[in-house]
Amino acid sequence: MKQEVIAGFLEAMPLPSVLVDQTERFIGANRLGHELLGDQIMGRHFATILRQPSVAGAIEKCLEDRGNRATRYLSNDGAQDTTYEVSLRYIAGIGAVEGGAVLISFTDVTEREQANQMRRDFVANVSHELRTPLTALMGFIETLRGAARDDADARDRFLSIMEGEASRMNRLVGDLLSLNRVESKERIRPKEELDLVAHLASTLKTMQPLADADNVSLKFTPPSEPVMIIGDPDQLLQVFMNLIENAIKYGGDQVEMTVELLERDPSLRTAAVRVKVMDNGAGIDPIHLPRLTERFYRADNHRSREQGGTGLGLAIVKHIVNRHRGRLRVSSDLGVGTCFAVTLPLS
Repeated sequence: MKQEVIAGFLEAMPLPSVLVDQTERFIGANRLGHELLGDQIMGRHFATILRQPSVAGAIEKCLEDRGNRATRYLSNDGAQDTTYEVSLRYIAGIGAVEGGAVLISFTDVTEREQANQMRRDFVANVSHELRTPLTALMGFIETLRGAARDDADARDRFLSIMEGEASRMNRLVGDLLSLNRVESKERIRPKEELDLVAHLASTLKTMQPLADADNVSLKFTPPSEPVMIIGDPDQLLQVFMNLIENAIKYGGDQVEMTVELLERDPSLRTAAVRVKVMDNGAGIDPIHLPRLTERFYRADNHRSREQGGTGLGLAIVKHIVNRHRGRLRVSSDLGVGTCFAVTLPLS
């Protein structure tokens, strides 16, 4: 088979593909194959390029017995590790002295692997979050049935703790259901127009009793005119209640909310409004900032649990903001405070 026919055949392949003949050298590659393995692979021995034992061994066996093979190839695209499923098929009558060659195709399964890992991590995290209160409940039930059966003071104390642990599980299940609902609607854009300033004022009024209980002052200086956006009122209420609640629980003694109109936001490429929720607390170590919106990630694990946090609040916020085609940014200075900024497009 002529080289131009082989080249045309390979270019018709929708996947990165290369040919290795009985000389164990590359005799063909399509554009995607060159992008994956390099521009200078033609004529080189496959072992100098595909150095992973599983891939090299599969090629050698395929050349030897002319059977089909499948294996995996691990690489890196410069930004992240990548995983490919490798399919090897023997083609007779081509290559050196028409002795046959192996067609090697690479299917990128990185996203699938990441999704599988996320699912495994999610199940492990949920199991861990539920195991602690369940273990506590089982221990107290056993104690109440035994040593504390007739101890009224101990019984009341244990029942109070059990109520707290049950409430914690209830909050976790509620947040999981909320996260599922938010994710299911993330690609559906909201259609209702609302006044964001009035919505924020109502949210702050709702959060005022929590702030008073923690001796935290809430400050809000809204624009004099309405700020109209397209949004889901319930979901936006959830966003700002979560951010304000976090600022009250983990910040200092002052929480301030500001609203800034932008003629054109570079990230959204349109006119926008930016809402900032700022506190004067201890701040967050910069090492934690990139991961704050991950499910179950906590910058201060012990304190978050004590405050009743589930580790899902900011993940829910992120998905809601994404649904509104907005942006969430977090900045923090240790000893100064933290700022959560939500930028939303104007209607």
